[in-house]
Amino acid sequence: MSAQSVKNKKTFYSKEEKHEIVKRYRKLLSVCRSTIKPEDRKRIREAFNFALKAHEDHRRKTGEPYIYHPISVAQIAVEEIGLGATSVICSLIHDVAEDTDYTLSDIEDYFGSEVARIIDGLTKISDIFDQADYVQAENFRKMLLTLSDDVRVILIKLADRLHNMRTVDALPPKKQLKVAHETLYLFAPLAHRLGFYAIKSELEDLALRTTDPEIYFTISQKLKDTAEKRKKFIQKFNLPIRRALKEQNFDFDIVGRTKFVSAIWSKMQKKEIPFKEVYDIFAVRIILNSPEEREKADCWRAYSIVTDIYRPNPDRLRDWISTPKANGYESLHTTVMSNDGKWVEVQIRTRRMDEIADKGYAAHWKYKESKPGESGIDKWLKRIREILKTSEKDALDFIDDFKLNLFSDEIFVFTPKGELRTLPIGSTALDFAYSIHTQIGNNCLGVKVNHKLVPLNHELKSGDQVEIITSEKQKPKPDWINYAITARAKGKIKAALKEQQKKLAEEGKEILNRKLKQLKADTDQNYFNQMVKYFGLKTHLDLYYEVAKGNITIKEIKNFINDTDKTGGFLSYLKKPFSKSKDPDKIILDKEGDVIRQQLKEHPDTLLIGDGLENLNYTLSSCCNPIPGDDVFGFITVSEGIKIHRNNCPNAIQLLSKYAYRVVKAKWITKKSIAFLSGFNIKGIDDIGIINNITNIISKEHNINIRSIDIESNAGTFNGSVMLYVRDTQHLKSLIRKLSKVKGVKSVTRIGKD
Repeated sequence: MSAQSVKNKKTFYSKEEKHEIVKRYRKLLSVCRSTIKPEDRKRIREAFNFALKAHEDHRRKTGEPYIYHPISVAQIAVEEIGLGATSVICSLIHDVAEDTDYTLSDIEDYFGSEVARIIDGLTKISDIFDQADYVQAENFRKMLLTLSDDVRVILIKLADRLHNMRTVDALPPKKQLKVAHETLYLFAPLAHRLGFYAIKSELEDLALRTTDPEIYFTISQKLKDTAEKRKKFIQKFNLPIRRALKEQNFDFDIVGRTKFVSAIWSKMQKKEIPFKEVYDIFAVRIILNSPEEREKADCWRAYSIVTDIYRPNPDRLRDWISTPKANGYESLHTTVMSNDGKWVEVQIRTRRMDEIADKGYAAHWKYKESKPGESGIDKWLKRIREILKTSEKDALDFIDDFKLNLFSDEIFVFTPKGELRTLPIGSTALDFAYSIHTQIGNNCLGVKVNHKLVPLNHELKSGDQVEIITSEKQKPKPDWINYAITARAKGKIKAALKEQQKKLAEEGKEILNRKLKQLKADTDQNYFNQMVKYFGLKTHLDLYYEVAKGNITIKEIKNFINDTDKTGGFLSYLKKPFSKSKDPDKIILDKEGDVIRQQLKEHPDTLLIGDGLENLNYTLSSCCNPIPGDDVFGFITVSEGIKIHRNNCPNAIQLLSKYAYRVVKAKWITKKSIAFLSGFNIKGIDDIGIINNITNIISKEHNINIRSIDIESNAGTFNGSVMLYVRDTQHLKSLIRKLSKVKGVKSVTRIGKD
């Protein structure tokens, strides 16, 4: 095969498409101009022609030529992530090995071993989310292996996912939801951890637009409506700061940054407040052009100037210059009171810090050699390697541990000698012990926090000083697994327990062999295999361990022998006391038709389910209480048939990302006179007659039956919840709108909307 130029190659593209392809390619080159060398330009041209030929008969779901996608991914890699020529080449041909007849050997022949290695990594993880849950998690572990080897694989994958989310509207609705929830589950947190704030936020915005378009477009419109007012406020706020910084001879820029829609929605949910009460919709960013040796001092000088002009909130100072985040983020954040009586967040950083905040890991490469020691991102990648080395075989446990430990925020604690240690929020004293050294963790007898003795599962807080008391006689215990939350600690504890199990199993093996000889039974390998199956165990090791622990007695061994015929086969399977029940989430639904029909409630006339939109039985999920009019999906459970969830259900991210193969379409088709239980939370200022006004609107004006009402009054305010029966979403929304206008009512929010 050979890569040919656009002019000489016969293609399936129309004249207009050829023109558009060339236009997009030239734009890519324009973006690359400042970062690539002349010889790189030639290699990029070869990669472009190679991809153009390979994908000549491929189309995207939009109907556009497929080549648009790799060009866009390459542009994101350069313009938004900050990668170089090799990554541009890999982005252009990232789907070739998977989707065409070209092989990795062909790619290596054309572009060399480095490009082939990155493409191999991209190909291995390309189908990560198209598998069943366990295989999917295994593939994710492989993806992280490539992350610890060459992070460019993950960065190009992020660029690929960002473009896929920007064009997700072309996919069928069910596929859109699957891709959006995968993005929220893994890719957005991964982008955040690698320092790509803008990409992380855009991914979350695009996911919100897909999963809850009503919320997304409502907030977007409100941002547009208030944009001009916001611009004038920022200009007025910045004016005295500009003057003061110029007087002190600072070289600087000041910009206003509006929060992303998803961040605003998250704040509204967390604080249970309406849009108009989100005070930090925007932030002011001061970017200083300071030499590296003066960065810290200049940032604090600028902070002093700002707080001389506006009064700061002492509880809202965040110093990520003295202690940067694990992803390398450095900045000073403070919240000050403006002259108009509004709180404003001010971020102060240098140009270098701003570039790292924007471009994350890629920008870190640029500055790495100028700073001694390990950066936060280097330590993070090192922690990934440790987790991969110590992780258990259970990939699903691994993926949960990874998300918990590496996508979480951090706390900072100290050793008795004052050494700083970074741990995930929620870490315990036992996690700290294992973060120091494996042996210290294994021999941990007790812990002192701030000179006071605490239990091993004591949750640490930032600023704690922790001292570990050890004893050589101490060994890890099974309940320690529940005391630790970090993947490192859990992995080390499991490894130690397994080692203990092996030693005990050796004793069990001798005991079992001795008993079988006494009973004149076989002791060959096949016989032991049958025993493992008989007692519902997984391995010989488990069998020997249970014997050593005394859980399998001589009487039960005799029962096994009596139930086994002379040829060594089973006469029957008795009830096996040691068999563990299967995890319902791992059961293959080979009897899907039977499972579907085992229902608790039937509404076949109001909801159509499945790709064929059939009338099937279902139950409504209690975690989000869906009602007619909500955007919903069906989830096939093991014991309760199909359960209906709202698209924005709190559990939707996990269900759609980890178990997408068990998700079915669902669509409301009629609005019969069926009452569905729903509810809302309501807050406001307590006044005579306000509760009566609320109940009158519910019962008389909207003719709704109230199931329960729980409202408490405290120091002039009231707060409560109301559960009632409504026909559909519009019925409930109409009621909430009416209640929101009642004098004294400050907020009305649907229960389960977050």
